[in-house]
Amino acid sequence: MSEFSGLVAVVTGAGSGIGLAVSRLLTQAGAKVFGIDVNQGELGSSGTYINCDISDSASVTAAFDAIKTETPVIDILANIAGIGAIGTVEDATDAEWQKVLQVNVVGASRVSAAAIPLLRKSKSPAIVNVCSIAAIAGFPKRAVYSASKGALLSLTLAMAADHVKEGIRVNAVNPSTTETPWIDRLLSKADDPKAERANLEARQPMGRLVSPVEVASAVLYLASPNQASTTGSIISVDGGTQGLRLPK
Repeated sequence: MSEFSGLVAVVTGAGSGIGLAVSRLLTQAGAKVFGIDVNQGELGSSGTYINCDISDSASVTAAFDAIKTETPVIDILANIAGIGAIGTVEDATDAEWQKVLQVNVVGASRVSAAAIPLLRKSKSPAIVNVCSIAAIAGFPKRAVYSASKGALLSLTLAMAADHVKEGIRVNAVNPSTTETPWIDRLLSKADDPKAERANLEARQPMGRLVSPVEVASAVLYLASPNQASTTGSIISVDGGTQGLRLPK
C-alpha cells in the first residue's frame, strides 16, 4: 500500500505541465486530489477540478470553501501554479511585475494561508513549493521571473521556520527548463523554434529538457509522510545546470 493512500492533496496549476503530472502521480498512489487552476486542461479523472485564479483573494476563498464541503483535512499542498516573463529590468513594466508576483509569490502565499488551518488537522502535513533553478542562478532576460522565484524560495524557508513546531513541513523543488506548455508557447514565438530549443537543451548539462514527471517525482518525495524529518529543504531537478561545469 502506498504511503499516500487515503491522503488528501491540493495541487495548484493542476491542468497542465508539472501540476498535471503531480496530480496524476498522487492519484495513482491513492491520494484524493483537488486540482486548482484557471482551466481544467487535461486533469480529467486525476483530480476534482476547482476553478480558481490564485492571483485573486476572493477566488481562493471560494475555492477553499468548496474544498471544505468535501473534506475537513488537507494532508498535502503542492504550490505549482506559476507564470513566466521574458526580458530585463529595462523591459519590464509595472503591470508585468504586479502580474507575475501576484501569481508566483502572493498567490502561493494566499493559497498556503487558506490551506494551513486544514493542514493542521493532518497527521503528516506537507507543503511543497515548485520554485526554479532561476531562483539561485542567473539567466539572461528572466529578471521578473527570476525575482519571483527567488522570493518563493525565501518564502519556503520562512514558512518552514514558522510552522515547524506545528509539524507542518515546507520544502521546495527547483526545476530547470521543463517540457511544459509554457515552453511550447515560448518556442512558438521564436524566429527559429528548432534552434531555440537546441539552445535551451544545450545549456543543461544532460543535454535535454527536464520532464514534468521527473519534477513531480521530487514533489512526491518531499510530500511523503516517510520524509517526516525533511523541512526547509530544496531539491534541484535541473539536469546538472546549477552544480556542474563541464568542459566544452
